[in-house]
Formats: sequence, C-alpha cells, structure tokens
Amino acid sequence: MEEKKQSNAPVLEPLATAQETEQAIEAILYAAGHPIRFDKLAEVLSISVRDVKTMIQDLEAKYAAEESCHGIQLLIYPNSCQLATKEQYAPYIREALGIRRGGNLSASSMEVLAVIAYNQPSTRSFIDLVRGVDSSYAVNSLLDKGLIEAVGRLDAPGRPMLYGTTEKFLRVFGIRSLDELPATEALSVAAEQLNLNKEINENTGEEDQPDPVDQPPEIEL
Repeated sequence: MEEKKQSNAPVLEPLATAQETEQAIEAILYAAGHPIRFDKLAEVLSISVRDVKTMIQDLEAKYAAEESCHGIQLLIYPNSCQLATKEQYAPYIREALGIRRGGNLSASSMEVLAVIAYNQPSTRSFIDLVRGVDSSYAVNSLLDKGLIEAVGRLDAPGRPMLYGTTEKFLRVFGIRSLDELPATEALSVAAEQLNLNKEINENTGEEDQPDPVDQPPEIEL
C-alpha cells in the first residue's frame, strides 16, 4: 500500500484572541504592499470570511479615527483590501526611494477606460461604436497596464470578448467600488444613442455615425 504524501506546508496555530488576529491581518497587509483577498486571509488565519471582513471594518474605523496620525490608509475593495500610503505623500516617497514617475494615460486610453467603466461589461465593437474609431491599441494598452480585464464572452455570433475594469482601476482612481464613479450623462447618452441608431438602421438600412464622447483628462499611473 502506498503511503500518502505529507504536505510540507507549515501548520499554523490559530491565534488566541481576536485582537491578535486583527493585528495579524494588519501585519499581512503591511508586508504585502498589494491587495490581499478576504478568502486568502480567512484561509491563513483559520477564520471565516465574514470574520475577516468584520475585523477589516474595525481596522478601518481605527485608521479613520486616527487619520491625522498616519501616513497610510486602509483601502477596502469588494473582494480584497490593502494598506497603502496617502496620495499627498507620493512625491516624498518617490524622491526618497528613487522612483521614476510613471507615464500618463493617453486621451484615447482614457476614452476607452471611461466607456468600459460606465458600460461594463463591454465588447470592443461597442467601444469602437461609442468612440467612432478603432480602439484595438488602447484596449491592449489598458490590458497590459492591468486597468481592464477580460470578464467573459458575449452570447452572440463570434462570441466577442467582454471587458471590465479591475481592482487596480479602483486603486488608481481612488475609489472603493464602481458605485463611487462620478455621475455623468455623456456615456449613458452615447449608449442610448447607439441603441436608437441601431433601431433606425434596422428599418432604413443606413449606417450609424456616432459622435465620440468628450475626452476625459489624463491621469498619472
């Protein structure tokens, strides 16, 4: 009979108190420097995801109460959380660590990002229709930067890829969820106009010529 292979992964002892567990979460987030999923924290600490979220909310309240005492902040996203430095100290951090400035997104990339953010999930053909130009390069650029990702395929002929924004998008724009996106009528009006044009074209056979949306300002990555 073959012996079962033993796992080399260390077995972590459950922490004795909720306070220790909360401190462990803080330590993990501090060491990571990037978002950590709630389910990963729950797995490592041998607690439920609900308990993790509760402790994260408690940590957030503590950081908020002592906001003027810290140069870091706790960012919470739908499925993860992260400790990050405050934006106003970015120039000092770059200078101290010798970090070069990142490039800005081009106007075309910002247009594509705006269309996806307000109409996700979106196909590239939809993005092209809204903008009135080919968006291949901008879509690929945003994919490379991790600001958008493929989220599935449309149930239609050719099964075109659907794109949505990522958690990195939320971090870059300083929001926790898409619900915090600023209200705008430009893109929703453009989308409604596309649908109207489609209905008209089906009856007349004419091709639609949508107007491009206003260009959003550039943003530094």
